[in-house]
Amino acid sequence: DLQIQLTPKHHSSDAYIDQIRAAVHRDFPDVIVYTQAADIISQVLSFGLSAPIDVQIVGRDLDSDFRIAERLQQEISTIPGAADIRIQQVLDYPTLRVRVDRDKALEQGITQHDITNSILTSLASSVVTSPNQWLDPRNGVSYSVAVQTLQHLVNSVQAIGRTPITPGVTDGTPPQFLSNLAEISHEVQPQSIDHYTVQRVVDVNCDVEGRDLGAVAAAVQRKVEALKNLPPGTTITIRGEAEAMRTSFASMGSGLLLAIVLVYLLMATNFQSWLDPLIIMMAVPGALAGVLWMLVATRTTLNVESMMGAIMAVGVGVANGNLLITFANDLREQGPDAVSAAIQAGITRMRPVIMTALAMILGMLPMSLALGAGGEQNAPLGRAVIGGLIAATIMTLIVVPAVYSLFSHQRIGKRQRDATIAALVAVAEKD
Repeated sequence: DLQIQLTPKHHSSDAYIDQIRAAVHRDFPDVIVYTQAADIISQVLSFGLSAPIDVQIVGRDLDSDFRIAERLQQEISTIPGAADIRIQQVLDYPTLRVRVDRDKALEQGITQHDITNSILTSLASSVVTSPNQWLDPRNGVSYSVAVQTLQHLVNSVQAIGRTPITPGVTDGTPPQFLSNLAEISHEVQPQSIDHYTVQRVVDVNCDVEGRDLGAVAAAVQRKVEALKNLPPGTTITIRGEAEAMRTSFASMGSGLLLAIVLVYLLMATNFQSWLDPLIIMMAVPGALAGVLWMLVATRTTLNVESMMGAIMAVGVGVANGNLLITFANDLREQGPDAVSAAIQAGITRMRPVIMTALAMILGMLPMSLALGAGGEQNAPLGRAVIGGLIAATIMTLIVVPAVYSLFSHQRIGKRQRDATIAALVAVAEKD
């Protein structure tokens, strides 16, 4: 693992990653190289996985699952935007197998446990078998003391065979070389076997480059669904950041819809009317359209941050519309018709509406410019708020008064007709 610390004034990290990937593929074609997320947010969203898209294959036969993973790896490599496609598990990892002759070892007074401890101490340090701490009396700091054979001294099978095996019982039994007690041979075996809910899995990891995560994940899902002739009991699931994205988008979409409904019901209770809140909600489609327009103009993807910005823009847009319609209703009680009240309300409330939207736009401007280290994480939120408020303000000052003048005029006219008819009926009954 290589960790690269960039200087404060650096270019795009993706550009550096592309250069490293191209250089490694050119100079070391047999080496698989991939990048992992450096920020803690992506690491948490990936649930500890090494890639944002992790295709997990669960089956009964590990070799069969690996062959399916190889087929899927070839299919995913044809998807635009998919990068660093690799199979996480290695089933043919070179291994040295140490077969101990237990009878011969016991004749020398050495047990299997003694051989294991001696090998681990030599190759992996004594920290594994016998942790030891040394307290420095000068500064009071404890340091780990480890004993390990230098790596350049165990660079061959013969060197490993000369590892001294010390008996665990100090009864005068002399040490023995490993080659006198065991046979060392070359083999291949799985480097690691991963499990998910007890079942063994094979993971096909995929990074995203040049496209949004949702588009690449959808393409990977289509490739998975196109696989044929899967063994019985084999299941394929997409996990990682793509799974978290789908869950988050569903929750955020439900939250946005619920927020609109609750705001509408609250205003209906306040106005004692179903029509006035509906007129105010005319600014909501404009706010959502403005969010999408700003995201497209700034080449920003639709993500959790931008969805949060959309909810904020809708809230401010509805508040401004509420201010305008309330003022228009107050004017109607003084005698002007619906059209005059709508025009006067739009002119009078233009300054507070613009000031409210402008204050939030200016506050979100530094965030939208992605200034500072890690500013790209919150930039979508600021851009969504700015785009949504610009469109919502236009809708509030133009569309909402127009709709109010139309429907409110019809509503007041019907109310006046009903009052006139009621008065005429009362006069007729009196006569």
